[in-house]
Amino acid sequence: MQCLYDRLIMTTIEGNLQQLRRRMAAACVQAGRDVHAVTLLAVSKTFGADAVAEALAAGQHAFGENYVQEGVDKILALRVSHPGSAIEWHCIGPLQSNKTRLVAEHFDWVQSVDRLKIAQRLSEQRPAGAAPLQVCLQVNVDGGPTKSGVTPAELPALAVAVTQLPSLKLRGLMCIPEPAPDFEAQRAVFLQAKALFDDLNVRGFGLDTLSMGMSDDLDAAVAAGSTMLRVGRAIFGSRAART
Repeated sequence: MQCLYDRLIMTTIEGNLQQLRRRMAAACVQAGRDVHAVTLLAVSKTFGADAVAEALAAGQHAFGENYVQEGVDKILALRVSHPGSAIEWHCIGPLQSNKTRLVAEHFDWVQSVDRLKIAQRLSEQRPAGAAPLQVCLQVNVDGGPTKSGVTPAELPALAVAVTQLPSLKLRGLMCIPEPAPDFEAQRAVFLQAKALFDDLNVRGFGLDTLSMGMSDDLDAAVAAGSTMLRVGRAIFGSRAART
């Protein structure tokens, strides 16, 4: 069933990516930003390796996975089917201690670090000789009760601690705010994350990645200063049910 679902959507992926890139460029122009200032992370959770391969053929090279084992299965499959391809894999879902080794061994980025214990395990379990794991700290910018993330008050201390771990490279922040009703409300919340990002850089952290904005609110995220959009539905279509 998964393979059939992937075949049905593959013909639309390239067109969806082209349309999305035009939307991103228009949002940058509207915000007075360079059209190259914002990158795209294709969120491929629940879609199979064939769908990822179709997006790869259309020029997309960075992919985000929420579910660790599902992501590892796709990483291994693409490694066989597309050897030598420059694919960048991001873990973007909540991360439990029993999954850190898989992430440390297979992913390039982790965007959902919100506890020092998780960061320590990732650093300890990163294979010797591997490039540092690129890390974003997930911040619960609006206090949403169902959202993961470090609180804004606890963020600076966590950032300091993560920079001291030898196998990690702190790159920036990630947030997933509660849904907001309109552009201005969305932008207001994203500006809170941008303020935290700027404050850390004033403190000397040298961050370059502010990961925020998805299919429904990416225009507001770009207006607020996002440097990386995490988009799934606008590329791959509606989510397939997990089995």
